Amino acid sequence: MNAKRKRVAILISGRGSNMSALIAASREADYPATIVGVISDRPDAAGLRAAEAAGIAAVVVERRSFADRQAHDAAIDATLAGFGAEIVALAGYMRLLGADFVQRWQGRMINIHPSLLPGFKGLDTHRRALDAGVRIHGCSVHFVTADMDGGPLIAQAAVPVLADDTEDSLAARVLKAEHKLYPQALAMVCEGRAAMEQGRTLIDARGMVERNAAQVLFAPDLAEESVNIEDLARFTP
Repeated sequence: MNAKRKRVAILISGRGSNMSALIAASREADYPATIVGVISDRPDAAGLRAAEAAGIAAVVVERRSFADRQAHDAAIDATLAGFGAEIVALAGYMRLLGADFVQRWQGRMINIHPSLLPGFKGLDTHRRALDAGVRIHGCSVHFVTADMDGGPLIAQAAVPVLADDTEDSLAARVLKAEHKLYPQALAMVCEGRAAMEQGRTLIDARGMVERNAAQVLFAPDLAEESVNIEDLARFTP
């Protein structure tokens, strides 16, 4: 294993599909991160079993086991220290972290959100996108700050919203994009090609050109999403 790889821990609350995408990426020979552990705030999270099946240490740090959020955050921080984590990736982690914890990990903690931020922060993003009638939807990876879903952006992926989309069909299309975008964005952070400074994300454009890989805006190949010509005709104004 490349000794220069960053040690990354993942926080989950559910099935952990983005966690699995990161684990898969980390097994590539030239990927700049190794996944050293997974933490869930829920003991019934399906992602725990997926992590264990992949040979990754998985730990439950349940909120109700602690008197308050500060104590819970401290337990998570101690678990991260035990993993020797250098970077934290939130992958469907559904509990807000306290300001002190966020400050301690600022610039070293990232999150993926199922919308093109700053639009549709919070929950139910796909339903709200459909209700708003947007023609483009997607996902965003950002540095975590005390402002929920408001940290500086690292990268985004855009997908079309089709005329006959349901919440489920749009969610499935966005999720495919998430699984491609998150490993790319994490690699950018691990290699220092994306860094948070003074509340903004700085991108090393030269590094991006040299690798010709991760991009700040990623548009999945529509052919891979089974979008046919008739769908595109309905999508096009």
